[in-house]
Parts: sequence; structure tokens; C-alpha cells
Amino acid sequence: MTASAAELNAAQIILAKLGISAQQLLAEPADHKPIPTFRTYIPIVSNAVGDGTRRVYGSYWNMILAEWPDRGLDEPTPTEIKALAEKVKAGVVLRRNARGGRGAAEHLIAAIRCVYKHAENDKHIRADDNPASKVSKPRRLPSTRCAISDNRLGEINYVAASTGNDPELDTLVLRLHTETACRRGGALALRPQDLDVEQCLILLREKGETMRWQPVSPTLMRHLVEHAEQRGGGPDQQLLRYADGTPITTRRYDHIWVRLGRHLPWVEIQGVSTHWLRHTTLTWVERNFGYAVARAYAGHNDNTNDAGTTTTYIRATIEEIASALAVLTGEPHPLAASR
Repeated sequence: MTASAAELNAAQIILAKLGISAQQLLAEPADHKPIPTFRTYIPIVSNAVGDGTRRVYGSYWNMILAEWPDRGLDEPTPTEIKALAEKVKAGVVLRRNARGGRGAAEHLIAAIRCVYKHAENDKHIRADDNPASKVSKPRRLPSTRCAISDNRLGEINYVAASTGNDPELDTLVLRLHTETACRRGGALALRPQDLDVEQCLILLREKGETMRWQPVSPTLMRHLVEHAEQRGGGPDQQLLRYADGTPITTRRYDHIWVRLGRHLPWVEIQGVSTHWLRHTTLTWVERNFGYAVARAYAGHNDNTNDAGTTTTYIRATIEEIASALAVLTGEPHPLAASR
């Protein structure tokens, strides 16, 4: 729309009264901060987030840097971000549990949203100008994970205990996840000082920087203590280690399930992983002890978004979790309430 001569004349009168010239309006403000490039800003964001966030988003930030190293944060459009997500989706490495690259696209969008959220907070861009907020994540498909039957679980543990180069380590890892329903990050973060031997509790530190005391059976506690004593590492260092004292990583989990898949075809065909053990245990707890106990067993106590505010009033106690564990393992627990 073109302004009329009268409107232009009125604007000139107002500017003259304010002592502002047209040239001043066109000039860039002296205090205007240059928009950073991805090359300069992503390392700043990386240093500002926690280790868990950096571990999840790091590879995707590297992809963004490879595509747009010298572009300013104000340059990419929502369409370009969506196109980059599709490119990442198409180039994903096919794995046993691949979902067509949807997870990679989702993580790419989440990673770039993290960058732009920090840019908003640092006043580099306005919220209305945030292109990442205008790109929707791919719709998640229903999970194919399910509870493993007792017979199948027995097969997994038998193969783990009778094959491989360190069956003692592998069976300990599987039992730890089966009893506690913990995530891989929680198991890898476990330290000898996180073991409360007297009360048979372990301190789990998982995603979102959450921490909780989780009951374990006396048998598992004994093996965790023996493992720590035999394989070295200080009280504040990682507990799970190889025979030579080297801390294990997520690669050990990959090694376990690839080996199990070679001996048990259904494991490879269905893409069974450690997270299936979490599904198995929590399903059993929910069926036998109810939703509140299963929710606490999973470490979801502090997240009320999944089932509304009612969960504030139905939180299970650690004694109830210990009671469920005692029935699950068939062993008495010091904190278990009598049933």
C-alpha cells in the first residue's frame, strides 16, 4: 500500500517536531548487536546446557554446523529448517529398531529449537521471529515395545549367562535393569557411593537431572558390592566396569543385544533392547500393585503432566515400592511392608 501525499506530509511534520530526519530512521542503531552465526553461537549454547542435553543434541548441532556454519540465526526460514530435518531423516543409518528416521528428524528440530530458545533469552531474536517454533515435530508412531514373557526373559538371561566374553557383567546389567526398571543412563551413572547396603537401596540419577532411591534385592546388592570391589574404581567413580577396570559405555549394551539376537532370532526380529526390560517390570508392577506404585517405581513421581494433578494425591511410598520388589524377586526387603 502506497502512502498518499497528505500522509507523507503529515509524517514529515511529526518527524520534524521530534527532531528526527529520514536518514536517521534508515541508519542502523549504534547499539544494535550483530546477529551471531551458528558457528559462533552453538558452542555457547553447548556450554550452557547439561551433559545429558549435550549428549542428545550434540550430533545434531554438528549437522547444523555442517549445513549453515556462517549463516546468521536470523537467516534460515521455517521451510529451510523443515527441509534440513527431512534431509537428516533420509540419511539416517538403518538399525534394528529403526522407525524410518522419524526420531532423527524429531531430535534435529528439538536441537535447533534449543538453540533458538537461548537466542531469544539472549535478545538476539524476537519470539515472533523464531523460525524453529514454527516447525512441527514429526508425529510419533506408537511404540512397538511391550512386556517380555517369563519364558522369553528366561531365555535372555540364560544366553547372557552362557555366552560372551564377560557373562558376569552382562547378567549383572540385565538383573539391575529388570529389578529397578532403570534407564541405561541411570545404570551407567551408578557409583559405589550410591549403594545403601543396609537398606538395600541404590541412588539412581537419570534424565532431567532427576535422582531417586530405588530398592534392590539383597542378592543384587551383594553382587553390586562384589563387582565394585573386584573391578576397581573409587567410591565416586562409575561402578559398572569391564574385567580390566575400564568403565563400560552404551556400546556394551549394543554388544549384549547383538549377541542375544544371534542366539535368539526373535530378539533381533523384534528389535528387543534394554528398554523392553523397563516395560516388562513396570507392566508387572502395575498389574499387581496398581498405577501409583508403578509410576513411582518408574521414577515418574515428580512429573504430573502425564496423568493430571490427581497424581499429587496418590504418590506411592518407597516402602510400597520395596514391597512390590520383594514379591517380584521372591526375596525379603528391609523396607517392605508386610502384606
